[in-house]
Amino acid sequence: MKYIELGLRGAYVISLETISDHRGFFARTWDEHEFAERHLEIKVAQCNLAFNAKRGTIRGLHYQRPPHEEVKLVRCTRGAVLDLIVDLRVDSPTRLRWEGVELSAENRLSLYVPKGFAHGYQTLEDNTEVFYQVSEFHHPESEGVLLWNDPAVGIRWPISEIVISDKDRTAQKLPAGA
Repeated sequence: MKYIELGLRGAYVISLETISDHRGFFARTWDEHEFAERHLEIKVAQCNLAFNAKRGTIRGLHYQRPPHEEVKLVRCTRGAVLDLIVDLRVDSPTRLRWEGVELSAENRLSLYVPKGFAHGYQTLEDNTEVFYQVSEFHHPESEGVLLWNDPAVGIRWPISEIVISDKDRTAQKLPAGA
């Protein structure tokens, strides 16, 4: 696997190194030793799958508050998404900056989302599936939702006609100066 650190410290795009022959290919998608060598979280408590019927679906921007902050390793197994992260770390020089990476079944990239980040995505195709490995069990009392179109963050979503849950649509804006 190849690890490419993004402009938000600790976040990585991970690409596969495939071994191909006449049958197709083989690739590792997870290697505890490689993650540990890079000081990346290696615990996996849950794996989740999200199916999205419509292009333009937004899920997020979600995070877990301390002490239940979580790391995510996200991969699109069917279709395509623009996967987004927002740095919420209080002492980070990139606080409230965001980055987006296209993940698709075709490019087979994954996104490593460290603790202290909000995460979400918008589907670029109908019938898209997203698979998550998550380091902590979900704790509803620690769940946070960052408003998907909060002007303090300024995310530029690629598709204007959206499908979104009430919870994500009505999340609170960040307080001024947050």
